[in-house]
Amino acid sequence: MKLFNTLLLSTALLSASAFAQEQELKPAMDAAKEINESAAKSQQKIDGITDQIDSKLQQFKALNKEIEGLNIYNQQLQKQIANQEQEMANLNLAIDEVSVIERQITPLMIRMIDGLEQFVALDVPFLPEERADRIASLKTMMDRADVASSEKFRRVMEAYQVEMDYGRTMEAYSGIHTIAGQERDVEFLRLGRTTLIYQTRDASSQGVWNKQTRQWEELDSSYRTQVTKALRMAKKQLAPDLLMLPVAITD
Repeated sequence: MKLFNTLLLSTALLSASAFAQEQELKPAMDAAKEINESAAKSQQKIDGITDQIDSKLQQFKALNKEIEGLNIYNQQLQKQIANQEQEMANLNLAIDEVSVIERQITPLMIRMIDGLEQFVALDVPFLPEERADRIASLKTMMDRADVASSEKFRRVMEAYQVEMDYGRTMEAYSGIHTIAGQERDVEFLRLGRTTLIYQTRDASSQGVWNKQTRQWEELDSSYRTQVTKALRMAKKQLAPDLLMLPVAITD
């Protein structure tokens, strides 16, 4: 019984001692807990700051790439601007040159029209009204300020081209011709610039232009069939074939 009491007393003393130690360690434990909580909060702040730094770093890198792209774009724009300025300078120079050329080409076109008029006057007298009207139109055009010099030159060259084409084509057209003092309805036949023939509608009379005498001469009736055949060929009513017609001889 005495031993049991001794054990109880020892247990009570140990419990009291443990409680006393726990009471002594509690402030330290509470302090450690606060430190751990504070450390956890600090770590959260550090993690947040780290995330912010990473985000700012990515933004910084993106901005650097954008700035680099803008620098390249600006350099390209500078090159384009320099090229445009050079083109403007070249254009201004070209405008000055065009003004000089225009002053030189106008007299040239006038001389070309005068030369064309003289050529037509000396040429075989086919389509006289059409050719005279073309030359008159060119002269009127040269006095117009609303027609560009380029268009005037194109029209003059076009007239020259038409005259050149006459030399390698065959044509039949109707007209009025004076025969023995009377106006007759005839058909004209043009073979290039070598031959110009007329024939009355009833094929009773034919004539040819003589380049040397610059006069019309009556053709023998033996040419009637050939002239009629040539007229049909010129009108695309007959296939091309060999013709026996008088050809003017030039020196």
